[in-house]
Amino acid sequence: MTGPDGHRRILVTGAGGFIGHHLVSRLIELGHWVRGVDVHPPRFAPSCASEFTVADLRQVDDCLRVTAGVDHVYALAADMGGMGYISTHHADILRNNVLIDFNTLDAARRNGVERLLFTSSACVYPEWRQMTDAAPPLKESDAYPAQPQDAYGWGKLITEQLCGHYEDEYAISTRVVRLHNIFGPLGTWEGGREKAPAAICRKIAMAQLTGADTIEVWGDGQQARSFCYVDDCVAGLILVMESDCRRPLNLGQDRQVTICELVEIVAGIACVDVKIRHVDGPQGVRSRNSDNELVRTLLGWTPQVSLEMGLARTYAWVWDQVRAQLDGRSPAAD
Repeated sequence: MTGPDGHRRILVTGAGGFIGHHLVSRLIELGHWVRGVDVHPPRFAPSCASEFTVADLRQVDDCLRVTAGVDHVYALAADMGGMGYISTHHADILRNNVLIDFNTLDAARRNGVERLLFTSSACVYPEWRQMTDAAPPLKESDAYPAQPQDAYGWGKLITEQLCGHYEDEYAISTRVVRLHNIFGPLGTWEGGREKAPAAICRKIAMAQLTGADTIEVWGDGQQARSFCYVDDCVAGLILVMESDCRRPLNLGQDRQVTICELVEIVAGIACVDVKIRHVDGPQGVRSRNSDNELVRTLLGWTPQVSLEMGLARTYAWVWDQVRAQLDGRSPAAD
């Protein structure tokens, strides 16, 4: 129940992860009481959640425990990573995410939660719409007929369907956003689960710090994506949660760049010249971009942070992590 000051009791799942960490911080700034939940504590900086709980949301009892006594749930928890991970762990990803998502939604219903926002993904869109260079931006209506990319996309799409059915049949209101390549500081930057912006920042920081002049890129580097800075993502999540919009909405940048162009931007930020060595590796779809017309028309949301500005902030943070690793010490959280 919303308090007299407009503040709520809010649960953020996946609060130990990248987007969840930033979302918790913003909700606390807005004056809400926030319970953060994850299977592990935050890796790069302490959480400022009112209460942080370590729990395994694949377990029904854990879900019932953490969804008790809250008004809203931001359901961000997921087994995920970059292309190197999601293209090789289909069974683990689909099993883990279906358990997390279904258990969280049903526990929220059983505990009388008013509203749940589910973070879906651009991976729900059919691969055949994304196999050519400069493919048209993806509209929300393009998700069907369905052919998502990999098990990760299938799990997201079926949970979108479940949210709609719970909205129709039970006393819980649901919201769905399809995230498009969110990036920024405090995100995974090594180990195989990092996304392209963090991976490129790491490789260029390593080259800058070691004097190397070449970095590796999977494929020909002409695969294209749009990349949305985390602050814009968090603002969009809160806007959608507070809105009356019950249909899935894209949340991402609508400016597309190739991976080679991404390398060029980051190298410019670092003021270094690097050559690219093209190597074999998973590349995903050829071209993906977000059509933001619906979220802009319905809610007035547009990204405010340019790709260059977001990458400059991200590079500075990743550079500190790489430097600390090379020096054999723990980096500062920020």
